[in-house]
Amino acid sequence: MTRPHLPLNALRAFEASARHLSFTRAAIELCVTQAAISHQVKGLEARLGVPLFRRLPRGLALTDEGLALLPGLRDSFDQIARLLHRFDTGPVTEMLSVGVVGTFAAGWLLPRLDGFLAAHPFIDLRLSTNNNRVDIQAEGLDAAIRFGDGAWHGMEAAPLFEAPMAPLCTPAMAARLHRPADLAGERLLRSYRADEWPAWFAAAGCDCPPIRGPVFDSSWIMVEAALQGHGVALAPVMLFARLLAEGRLTQPFPTRIGTGRYWLTWPKSRMPGPALSAFTAWLSAQAA
Repeated sequence: MTRPHLPLNALRAFEASARHLSFTRAAIELCVTQAAISHQVKGLEARLGVPLFRRLPRGLALTDEGLALLPGLRDSFDQIARLLHRFDTGPVTEMLSVGVVGTFAAGWLLPRLDGFLAAHPFIDLRLSTNNNRVDIQAEGLDAAIRFGDGAWHGMEAAPLFEAPMAPLCTPAMAARLHRPADLAGERLLRSYRADEWPAWFAAAGCDCPPIRGPVFDSSWIMVEAALQGHGVALAPVMLFARLLAEGRLTQPFPTRIGTGRYWLTWPKSRMPGPALSAFTAWLSAQAA
């Protein structure tokens, strides 16, 4: 079935005439004759089978049908104008909204982000940080970087890298730690995953002491607490490489444990667009 030709010129003539309530002023705006505007509007009325204006001695008045048509038509032309405006300064940008675990964002993504932005200047990247609890659909995100085993219902998951964990603390605190069992005398900072410290002590070959330190929902905040001398954090070492290189943070024991990896995830029901595909390829290359 052939679709009928959409009378864009007639719709534009109607919209301008309805704003000005004058065929003459609409003609001036659109750079055509008053007769052309009148002809376009009459053709539209004939096509719709209803009058859109009442012709008055001193101008025009919209009929009920004209009043019903105008708002949607005006919004449509405004939306087209906004879309075309995006091309004014060059190729159109594509917005990409990504949720990111805060620790990953601060410790790994931000130091590399200039490279992505330089290589993809027409991607409008929007980052939203979270603490590994994210609902992509409800939050209007295109994708999310999260930590775990890669099994999230309804999600595609591209693996990035593992991030083994180890105790981290200030150099002053590390000076009194000579063997893993010495950690029993320190405040052990912990995440909401209760099995992490027991797993680390098991890997280090000693019994796990009672864990009574405060619980944090962000490794970044936990390590900040360790930097302020509040205890020993168990955190992904590679995401705090800068603090370790600066000597502000120390890893007192070599034992590390792996509890999962970071993944880029997006809904299976949504086909990745060019922006997400480019971001995925860039992340994979950087992670490699």
